[in-house]
Amino acid sequence: MNDSSWGAPPRAGYWGPPDQGPAQGAAPAGPAYDAHDALYPSETQPMPIVPDMPDVPEVPQEPMPSAASQPAPETPRAPRAPQKKSAGRDLGAAIGVGVGLGAVIVASLFIVKAVFIGVIAVAVVVGLWELTSRLEERKGIKAPLVPLAVGGAAMVVAGYVRGPEGAWVAMALTALAVLVWRMTEPPEGYLKDVTAGVFAAFYVPFLATFVALMLTADDGAMRVLTFLLLTVVSDTGAYAIGWRFGKHKLAPRISPGKTREGLVGAVTFAMAGGALCMEFLIDGGTWWQGLLIGLAVAASATLGDLGESMIKRDLGIKDMGTLLPGHGGIMDRLDSLLPTAPVVWLLLVVFVGSG
Repeated sequence: MNDSSWGAPPRAGYWGPPDQGPAQGAAPAGPAYDAHDALYPSETQPMPIVPDMPDVPEVPQEPMPSAASQPAPETPRAPRAPQKKSAGRDLGAAIGVGVGLGAVIVASLFIVKAVFIGVIAVAVVVGLWELTSRLEERKGIKAPLVPLAVGGAAMVVAGYVRGPEGAWVAMALTALAVLVWRMTEPPEGYLKDVTAGVFAAFYVPFLATFVALMLTADDGAMRVLTFLLLTVVSDTGAYAIGWRFGKHKLAPRISPGKTREGLVGAVTFAMAGGALCMEFLIDGGTWWQGLLIGLAVAASATLGDLGESMIKRDLGIKDMGTLLPGHGGIMDRLDSLLPTAPVVWLLLVVFVGSG
């Protein structure tokens, strides 16, 4: 056997038993370590000498990332609740103003008819002021307001006092007054100014005159109330159904908010309201006549709304005015009423007479 058969050689500084001798791993004698020290070690025996270990290349260690540098774990986000549709206006103010206007109109309608005619005339003058102001601001068109306001109020009164003939005569005189009044200013822009003036006279006071014509009948207050109720019901049905179910645009280039579903709602509500009004409010009326009147009201009110939307888009404005909180201006409330007035007046004359 060689030495390696017994295992690894003793380490330097090994303290073997005294009987083994130097051949069995005794430490060599010397000034630092001799046999006496091996036999009788003292408490102050020096520590054994450990040979130097070979140099081991140091492996660089990556620094531990700090808590601040570590990205925070992503917290799963709760799904967003679907946003509710908005009406686009202050609904509380709109309802309050609407109820207030309705109370004034109904009170004047059933207490003193002359007061109601005054309410129509005031609405006409304010509407003309809003329209001519927007035309001048946005297009530089100066439709003369003074002859329009005087002639418009006179048109409403003439319709109530003298009937359709009085309304037509007042309309003609108002147009003539616009032509003459504009002659007092330089000729530049004369044609567009008088054209806008005649249009304004027809659009606002002349169409409003048909409300005064309805009032001349024996049951005139009920006819006007039917006209107002059906127009409001049509607008309400269009808004309610369109807001809840509207998906298909009716006229996106003119009024993006209007939908075909809203039109169906307007027709349905107006026809139902027409049947009830003709059956219970109008003398000699029947429910099927009310269905036809309701259908006509839904069509005329929608066209009137689209017509004013076309004007506002051409002018680049959202509302004609700011007089009525939540509604805009007077013209923004008259848009569906004005074209509906002659339709209801005519159908009532056909069905139950002018009496």
